[in-house]
Amino acid sequence: MSKSGPIIVIEDDKDDLELFQEVIGELKINNKLISFVNCLDAYDYLQTTSDQPFIIFCDVNLPQQNGIEFKRNIDHDPHLRKKSIPFVFYSTSVAHDVVNEAYTQMTVQGFFQKPNSYKEIKHLITLVIDYWKLCHHPNG
Repeated sequence: MSKSGPIIVIEDDKDDLELFQEVIGELKINNKLISFVNCLDAYDYLQTTSDQPFIIFCDVNLPQQNGIEFKRNIDHDPHLRKKSIPFVFYSTSVAHDVVNEAYTQMTVQGFFQKPNSYKEIKHLITLVIDYWKLCHHPNG
């Protein structure tokens, strides 16, 4: 993991994406932010980029392919699995069975419910980013 690598966000809700982008800008996080509205495009990017992404924030409920299926595909791809990209779900819906599946059947580093206020969103993103900036990583 490159601490300066891009932050990947997979989010189909335009308002949620704009809030995320605004928080990253306000926090003066220098990592490039790359966003996708669906997992298929994000997967193609991960397959072809030479970048080592810093982290992936992914919604669960997405068109064409949901976030769970996307993460499953990453875990089953030896090339992407070796990149060990930190992956967190960042979703409005947090069903217990989906959280359980994410932690017991795949490699995720967090499952967060989108907060309701800008202040809470900023706090959550700050915590996640700060954690991964301090964390040791096999590709860092």
